[in-house]
Amino acid sequence: MPERVRIALRSEIPPGTGKVVVAGGRTLALFNVEGSFHAVDNKCPHRGGPLGEGTLRGTTITCPWHGAQYDVTNGQALSPPAPAGVRAYPTRVEDGGVWVEVG
Repeated sequence: MPERVRIALRSEIPPGTGKVVVAGGRTLALFNVEGSFHAVDNKCPHRGGPLGEGTLRGTTITCPWHGAQYDVTNGQALSPPAPAGVRAYPTRVEDGGVWVEVG
């Protein structure tokens, strides 16, 4: 059964930025895309790069290690060298907090 976890305050992550968070024993990359929050696994499947430290443009995150790109809204791989997508997690904003469902 999924567990809902508060992972950040909305005010901590300005639009167009991301943050690495831990929820339910998982390390996630949380992004603010024009006020809409999205969470994906932080580990790039290509070589394990930290996606939360990558560059966000629109809904696309670029891995800082080798340039693989992913859509933060659904985790889909968008460009090589990404061998596969990353898991995306449902998020919700309530009372100024950002919540994610993990499990």
